[in-house]
Amino acid sequence: MAINIKIRDNGPYVVEGEFTLTDAQGNPVEVKKAALCRCGGSTMKPFCDGTHSKIGFKGANEAVQEADPTTT
Repeated sequence: MAINIKIRDNGPYVVEGEFTLTDAQGNPVEVKKAALCRCGGSTMKPFCDGTHSKIGFKGANEAVQEADPTTT
């Protein structure tokens, strides 16, 4: 299954598919769906805890194509 990342309006990144997150101690965490914080306020980082709605987070809702590092 492919990994799909959705950007929620003024909310988290929702990642779906079979993937592994690695914590700060190097321990793998098997995941099939996760909401990842992008507001910076979650108490459960890297996971979203809904803080974005309490603090009025406004984030970009579209992905921006990165520059090709081989051309810079």
